[in-house]
Amino acid sequence: QVQLVQSGGGLVQAGGSLRLSCAASGRTFSIHRMGWFRQAPGKEREFVAQILWSSGSTYYADSEKGRFTISRDNAKTTVFLQMNSLKPEDTAVYYCAADFRTLWPGVMPNDYAYWGQGTQVTVSS
Repeated sequence: QVQLVQSGGGLVQAGGSLRLSCAASGRTFSIHRMGWFRQAPGKEREFVAQILWSSGSTYYADSEKGRFTISRDNAKTTVFLQMNSLKPEDTAVYYCAADFRTLWPGVMPNDYAYWGQGTQVTVSS
């Protein structure tokens, strides 16, 4: 089992930045990849970015390329999502996720077995 605890998020003006964190505990040595998803009201959960736990290789949704950066700490226990140049359409609940399966890229929610509690990001215009 893996437990994921998120922090960060909040309210920011358009053009601003936020950093989300997700701390993993439990069987972290078995994690293959971690990702970030978001879900706006009335919409499906959508992929944002993911990172391969062993190598640090990353993969982004096209709409986030150049604005968002996913990273992890060297201890491989925490994943971050740095969000710059935020837009009102980035407003959503953001979730981190982890999985053990050797699937790459994994861009669907079903590609992840473990989920954080979610954190609200609101971007005002």
